[in-house]
Order: sequence, then C-alpha cells, then structure tokens
Amino acid sequence: MIMIKKILLLLLLTLTLASCTFHNRRAEETSWLRDLEKIKEKGKITVLTDYSSTDYFIYRGQPMGFQYEMLQQLANHLSVRLEVRVSRSLQESFELLSTGEADLIAQNLAVTKERLQRVDFTVPLVQSRQVLIQRKPEDWRKMKSRDIEALLITNPIRLSGVTVYVTRGSAAASRLRNLSEEIGGDVGVIEVDESPEQLINLVSEGEIPFTVCDEITARVNGRYYPEVDIATPVSLQQNLAWAVRKGSTSLLKEMDAWLSDFTQTPRYKSLYARYFESNKLATIVESDFYAINTGKISPYDQYIKQYSKPLGWDWRLMASLIYQESRFKSNVTSWAGAWGLMQLMPTTAKRFGVDTISSPREQIRAGSEFIVWLDKQFSDIRDDNERIKFVLAAYNIGPGHIIDARNLARKNGADPDKWDDNVARFLLSKADPKFYNDSVVKFGYCRGTETFRYVTEVLERYEHYRNIVGN
Repeated sequence: MIMIKKILLLLLLTLTLASCTFHNRRAEETSWLRDLEKIKEKGKITVLTDYSSTDYFIYRGQPMGFQYEMLQQLANHLSVRLEVRVSRSLQESFELLSTGEADLIAQNLAVTKERLQRVDFTVPLVQSRQVLIQRKPEDWRKMKSRDIEALLITNPIRLSGVTVYVTRGSAAASRLRNLSEEIGGDVGVIEVDESPEQLINLVSEGEIPFTVCDEITARVNGRYYPEVDIATPVSLQQNLAWAVRKGSTSLLKEMDAWLSDFTQTPRYKSLYARYFESNKLATIVESDFYAINTGKISPYDQYIKQYSKPLGWDWRLMASLIYQESRFKSNVTSWAGAWGLMQLMPTTAKRFGVDTISSPREQIRAGSEFIVWLDKQFSDIRDDNERIKFVLAAYNIGPGHIIDARNLARKNGADPDKWDDNVARFLLSKADPKFYNDSVVKFGYCRGTETFRYVTEVLERYEHYRNIVGN
C-alpha cells in the first residue's frame, strides 16, 4: 500500500512538472509571438546597427545611412518611433536581442547555419560573397594589370600560411576557418573588435596585411581606398538579411511582408543607388563633417562646447538644437524674422547683445544665455532630464505657453513636472477652446503640435549624436 502511494505521488509530481514546463514554454512562445504587439504598445522599435559609411553615420549634423533610412521607413510603416543603438560587437548584438533589450539587428548579416540556431532572419535584402582585401604594390599605378595580379593573392588556396584580420564573430571568421579545412592548410585568423570598414582602412595604410568582408562593403570602400584590391572571392554568394529574436513570429511575418513590398519600390531602388552606386558617398566620407572619422558635427563645435558648459548641457544636445533651428547656417532668416544659427527673434537678440552682423561665436553665446534664462523659468522642476524638455519647448514657442500647459496639467490631475503624457498632452490641447479659454491659461490659443515635434526631434537627433560622436 505504501509502495502504491509512493508511485502515485511520484506520478503526480511528474505530471505537475511536465505541466509547468509546458505552460512555461507556452508562455515563452506567446511572449515572442507578441513581440509586434509589444512594440506597438510601447510606441517604439529598438534597433541595433553599426556605424559605417553605408549603415549609419552623421554628416553635417544629420543622421544618414542606408540601414538608417530603411529603418525609418519601417518605423513609419509600423507607426512607431525608431530608437537606434550601436553595439560594440556582433556578439553583444546577439545577446541584446536575445534578452529583449533590442527588437531587431539591422545589418547586412550573412545567413549561416550557426546563426540560424540563435536568431531568425528576415527575407534576404541582398546577396553577396566574402572577398579578400589586400594592398596593391606601392607603384601599382605605373604597372600593367597582369604585373599587379602576379604580386597579389588571386586564388584562396594561396591563403595557406597567411594571417588575416577579421571582425570578431563575423561570417568572414567562420568562412576562413572552413577555408582552412578545404585547402588543407592553416589560415591564420585573428578576430578583432574593429569593423570591416576600419579593417579595410588599416589594410590601405599597410597596418595589417589582409582582411575579409562582404563584397558590397568592399566595393563601397574601394572607392575611398583605390590602393586596395577587392577582386579575390573566398566564398560563394550568401544571403544577407536582418535578424529578429528566435521565435518572434508576428514581427518576422510583418517585416517579411513589408520588405518584400518595399524592396520593389522606386524609393528603395533610389536609396540603394545613393549609398551603393553613387560616387557622392566618397565625397561625404572625405569631408571634415563625416563624424565617424572626424568626430565633428558642425563648423562651430568648439564654440558649442565652450558655451554649453555654463548650461550644464552635453554639447551634443546644444548642437542638435542648433541643427534644428538653422541647419548650422549662420545667415538664415525665417519668415517670422528669427535669424542666425540660434534663430533668435530680434527683441531676444537685442536683449542678449547680438544683431544680424554678429559672428557665429557671438550668436551661439547669446543663444546659450537665452537658454540659461529659460532654464531659470523652470528651476522648480528638479529632474534635470525633464527640465531640458521644458526648456526646449520654451525655446521653440516661448515660456508662456509652457507655463499655461503646466497649469492645465496641474488643474486636471496630471504631473506639471513631467513632459511626456502630462504637460505635453495639455500643450497639444491648447488648440481646443475648452482649454485655451480656461481661467488658468494666460497666453491663449496655441497649436502645440510643432513644439511637441520640435522637442522629440531635438532629443532623437541628440541620441544619434551620442551614438556616433564622442563627448
């Protein structure tokens, strides 16, 4: 009898554990299936990409790049905000994706069996093959093609005994290890944290002998570095795609449908041609304002850094505000009469000691002093990050309308010290007579949509600057 009870107890325990495992698995699967729904609920999609001359970069203060512009189109399609993050390595990207800290890896990732065990891939964006990057002879311009080829590795078999530097965790690293087996010789593979573009640059400067990357990246960079040879393939064609978390069924289905449609449009073809077929990109990369190489955002960075310090602001935030106001043009005048880098109205400019012939440095100085004044109007807001949003809004539309919106928020049970979903909501409501005729409103009607968009765009661009430009 005791034995029967033990058997029944063991059976019950086994069924309970099996049931828990089943429900946990179902809950986990349901969680991944709801990825698209979660993205729409939170109102943003968090994407990991790389900064490079094609994926994502800053030029003259503006975020650009093939992947970046594709992602903007995707975010518009999903009706959510785009949050771009740059990870330090592919390994980190896969980890952030698996833990749910990111929704998508948007790079030209080679689809491999090893990676398919970790992530799900979208439909292929393009196809490419891995190619060897090597430096041409010093006097290659004076040599005949056949003489150049005689001094280069033109057959992968000759890589035996050679050392090749590749990006850590890249498909190139796996391919070279497989190549060692195929050719029956040792290819020395050194994995480093530099990106493929950085490694191509190192080859061009003679710092390293060889690297391997996909042919699309190689062709683009071949325009900047004519002294490198990219003609030797080391793999067959591979599918390149974006990656989502394993089992993210609904998100993957939505993205596959969108990509299949979008990649057939004239807009996509124009975008692809601009970044992969035009020579204009070489001019951008060589510019002083290609931020990846130079760390510069504008011609006025030194003044922005100088005058942002009294504010306690990150200089990149002030740079984003100036871009929003004037696109870094010091002589532009708006329809309303605001002028210069900081777009100060004439009365404000006079108050802070500048006019239309003042130098860019003086314009930035005056604008920074105006920001200090605005900051004092909201000194009761203790949270620095929140106060910045109020200052930005006031810079755009004046402090009066923002004070009105705070009063409306306070009266209607919202938090007057928080911008998102609180004061911003009541600023947007000031176009409604019910609100702009309220007794707590002193500055009347206001169409707050432009100001709401202004704050959002300045802060989003600031995040792009933080991604790419050092403090």
